[in-house]
Amino acid sequence: MALSESGRSATPTSVPPNGTQQAEAITAIRLRHPWRNVIAVILVAILVLFVVDASQREAYSWDNFAKFIFDQRISQAAGYTLLLTVYSMIIAILLGVTLAVMRLSDNPVVKGIAWLYLWVFRGTPVYVQLVFWGLFATIYSTIDIGIPFTEPWLSLNTANFLDVFWLAVIGLALNESAYMAEIVRAGILSVDKGQDEAATALGMSWLQTMTRVVIPQAMRIIIPPTGNEVISMLKTTSLVAAVPFSFDLYGRSRDISAVIFDPIPLLLVASAWYLLFTSILMVGQYFLEKRFSRGVGQARPEKNGTGTGTIPLTTGIITTPGSAAASDRGNDSDAPDKGHR
Repeated sequence: MALSESGRSATPTSVPPNGTQQAEAITAIRLRHPWRNVIAVILVAILVLFVVDASQREAYSWDNFAKFIFDQRISQAAGYTLLLTVYSMIIAILLGVTLAVMRLSDNPVVKGIAWLYLWVFRGTPVYVQLVFWGLFATIYSTIDIGIPFTEPWLSLNTANFLDVFWLAVIGLALNESAYMAEIVRAGILSVDKGQDEAATALGMSWLQTMTRVVIPQAMRIIIPPTGNEVISMLKTTSLVAAVPFSFDLYGRSRDISAVIFDPIPLLLVASAWYLLFTSILMVGQYFLEKRFSRGVGQARPEKNGTGTGTIPLTTGIITTPGSAAASDRGNDSDAPDKGHR
């Protein structure tokens, strides 16, 4: 038997029947990154120093923060902020889907009107739009219903008909719908055209195709940016003072700080409530994304073990199905002879 220079056998002592041999395992060692650990320690130290310093600064007035964090006025303002967010997003989503379908229409007039809407509401600041909605009762003192250039059938006084809260909802929703239209349009365009053709071949109407085929598949693309828009809407509600509506979270905390002449702790109170709502929305967005990403390769393979260990190597003969079948037939034909001998 031939021996190598290291004293190991150059040829295996025995070969398994299938022609494979278990070679010696290779030990894998994880790469070391000392600078990564050093940077992590420095960042944690800076964070700890900032927290310790902030806890000792009198300007933050932590006693006032603890006093007003669960104040009844702040809690009611947080409820108004949630209502503004929910109502505005519901209207914006419904109107955004409509505008997206109009943008994809073959009718040039419908497509042009949708494009004009997006151009106006995406091209002007939301604060300016809210100011205009606050002046809506001044611009249109009455809303007349009837045939143009004739005596109106019904005349409504806008100052009594539209509440400031609903003016804020309308202003936020109309601005947000322009962005939601583009998000929905991108989701619809991401669905393969063959899905639409297959639904048409099955006899589905346009509405059935959109609701049962296209929109469910587009939700995987629509949900992540929509979640971002909901979080953005939650923070945009702080601009409704332009309407003016001052019972939102930021407006109420600002009014209280003007009374006690201490704005910083009330800003921290508002920020804490915003962070709470944002965290809840982020968790909900995660589960929605997980729900609509099923069956599209989002699952990751399970990791067995850690980054260090051994890697077994198998050496032997690679056979094709034809050669494997021929080998099996050969073994079967040799079996009687071996038994006979």
